[in-house]
Amino acid sequence: MPRVLIVAYGNPLRSDDGVAWRAADELERKFAGAKIEAEVEILRLHQLAPEVAEAASRGERVIFLDAASAEGNGQPGEVRCQEVVPPAETPRFSHHLSPGAVIALCQQLFGASPRAYAVTLTGECFEHGESLSPVVAAALPEWVAQTEVLVRQLLTSDRQT
Repeated sequence: MPRVLIVAYGNPLRSDDGVAWRAADELERKFAGAKIEAEVEILRLHQLAPEVAEAASRGERVIFLDAASAEGNGQPGEVRCQEVVPPAETPRFSHHLSPGAVIALCQQLFGASPRAYAVTLTGECFEHGESLSPVVAAALPEWVAQTEVLVRQLLTSDRQT
């Protein structure tokens, strides 16, 4: 059972929307062979669906990685990290859920309450294509580094409690 589950989601065929998959690849390389490799599981998904709740319920902590649209989410290339809070109302089943709805389903269906974080990188281009916009490509290493720090902090704080 992983102590930290990283859920990278987005469409790698929609330019910046696929940046989370690239971050997942980088994080996997960084953790390979490290002591924490066995404590971290990384999933790559196109979208958050109800099935993700089962996987999330098995972890102590969940980190959701996604590209955010610029509308209301800062400037392209901006990294944000915030704790995920389940919505007050029970989420309706859908083909696409928010991170909060996934955590709410963990509680409702599995009795699990993993602490969760959404770490986003604001994108610039979501058109068809596999290339990242220059601003997002430039921000990717910092996004990966911040996520790696978060993972290590979560694992360290769990050991101290």
